[in-house]
Amino acid sequence: MKRFLAVITLGGVGLLTACGPAPTPQQQAARQHEIACLGGTLGGALIGGAIGNQFGGGSGKDILTAAGALAGGVEGQRFAC
Repeated sequence: MKRFLAVITLGGVGLLTACGPAPTPQQQAARQHEIACLGGTLGGALIGGAIGNQFGGGSGKDILTAAGALAGGVEGQRFAC
């Protein structure tokens, strides 16, 4: 339980630090672009994994889920970046 709380606390601190104001407008724009790319990649991977999970059976279902997550992540990054 203590390890879980430590991980949650450190993760929260990291997120709050990452969302702090940037010193210059160019750095802020670069940070927003990075966040958009990360969001597109993760969103695409989640959607692709969910779609891939709908097909196959047994270990084939696991393979299709992973393939869908990979393909979705690639396309999400390409779309967002």
